Amino acid sequence: MKILSIITQKPSSTGSGIYLTEILKSYQHLGEEQAVICGVTKEDRLPDIPSVDFFPVYYESEELPYPVLGMSDEMPYNSTRYKDLTEEMLEQFERAFSKKLEEVMSVFSPDLILCHHLYLLTALVREKCPQIPIFAFCHNTDLRQMEKHDLEKERIVRNIQKLDKIFTPKEAQRQEVLRLYGVEPEKVINIGIGYNAEVLGLPTGDVLSPHGIPRRREIRTASGEKYVKGEYWDLLFAGKLGEKKGVFSLLRSLEALYQKGRKNFRLFMVGDNGNQEEKEAVNALAKTCSYPIHFLGRLDYSDLIPWYEFSDCFLLPSFFDAVPMTVIESLACGNKVVLTALEGLEDFFTENLPTAPIFFVELPPRKNADEIPEEVLPVFEERLEKQIAQCMDSEYSKMISMGNLSWDGIAEKVLSYLDFL
Repeated sequence: MKILSIITQKPSSTGSGIYLTEILKSYQHLGEEQAVICGVTKEDRLPDIPSVDFFPVYYESEELPYPVLGMSDEMPYNSTRYKDLTEEMLEQFERAFSKKLEEVMSVFSPDLILCHHLYLLTALVREKCPQIPIFAFCHNTDLRQMEKHDLEKERIVRNIQKLDKIFTPKEAQRQEVLRLYGVEPEKVINIGIGYNAEVLGLPTGDVLSPHGIPRRREIRTASGEKYVKGEYWDLLFAGKLGEKKGVFSLLRSLEALYQKGRKNFRLFMVGDNGNQEEKEAVNALAKTCSYPIHFLGRLDYSDLIPWYEFSDCFLLPSFFDAVPMTVIESLACGNKVVLTALEGLEDFFTENLPTAPIFFVELPPRKNADEIPEEVLPVFEERLEKQIAQCMDSEYSKMISMGNLSWDGIAEKVLSYLDFL
């Protein structure tokens, strides 16, 4: 079978990009013929997946002279917000991706198209390819765009309704898709999320078990700086360094914990922020904190895995998310997790990983889907502080079973729905 995957933005750089890349690898295992249309800059490195043909659309070029469009308003790289598109920019976007789609259709002729995000490019692809089965993955950020502004909203809704199947990570997203797009319920399927069991697991080799679960004894940064397991609890954050991922609240909560006498921890932060002003605000707040904070920058997937194996607790106090892949990955490597109790997450983990050591933090009411009002932030941060302390104090000596979560399983399930068309 010939499968064409399409995404507006960079593959591998965010959760949806990693999702795309892992699905590509799974279809490679299954022997499917594949091509990919993605949006990148000429400086970007494309994923190296044998026998997968990439057809990049280049942003920051004469044809498309602005940074990559980001499904989040704050991306980990320089990006353009959808709400800032002018008529001219929109025309350039449609022209560039339509041209690339026509090129791929002439040389590849797919049997199935897989689109990522229920948004503008997916609507365009449906218009251009009315006769080909099109399945699409919801990644949650698309829902947020639909809630925040009205860019081409009627056109998007009209064409999303014409998709053959839509896949959501959990029931909360499925209900939102039904509400926002008015899609026929039988078209929307909860498919979950996977992890790569070939590369993710407990560390082996030079390990020790200071808190019960085997951990890497030491780790080095790309610059050669070495960290060794010792008296510290090693805490890890991985994601965009910004407000919507809860970074400011995380730093303040840990400072409160430290000031109460809990001084045996250090924080490692993986990620970046394309918004320079917000990134500088994170760095400025970090400089006021009394505990050790180490910024590791953006890491490739393969470079992130050793940090999962070294850390004890993974922290993600995000204000808006689907099922974060980093949480699944960190659990697979033996971490305990502190996570905000976003809609449907507790149900998802109860169903799929019932014994996972996850400490949920209750969120106060939000505005605009992903903003916590300033007046209730102290309440949220106190809850976060308590759950981090509980996470560190809890016993965890026997690795959980990761159940049936796998990318290959998701890939096969997607193809099974072709039988119903």
